[in-house]
Amino acid sequence: QVQLVESGGGLVQAGASLRLSCAASGRSFSTYGVGWFRQAPGKEREFVAAITSSGFGTYYADSVKGRFTISRDNAKATVYLQMSSLKPEDTAVYYCACKPRSSPQRSDAYDYWGQGTQVTVSS
Repeated sequence: QVQLVESGGGLVQAGASLRLSCAASGRSFSTYGVGWFRQAPGKEREFVAAITSSGFGTYYADSVKGRFTISRDNAKATVYLQMSSLKPEDTAVYYCACKPRSSPQRSDAYDYWGQGTQVTVSS
């Protein structure tokens, strides 16, 4: 069993940066891939970024490529999402998830989810 807790969200202006954290409990966290997803009001949950268990493999949605960076510190059982050049369309609740059973870009592949953290970007 893994529990995930996101933090770092907030209200920022367009062009600003934020770093989200996903802290995990559970001894096996370092062996799991982790993904970040987001859901805006009235929209479906969408893939943002993912990272392999080792941290050497990363994946990004086209909409965030070049602006967001995913990383992990397995010693701290934490995955980060560094977000730069934020846009109003990045406004959403951001969720982290771990242990994908198939494609890391698919939300239905993940076994464990956090509760989410709100990111609001004003224009």
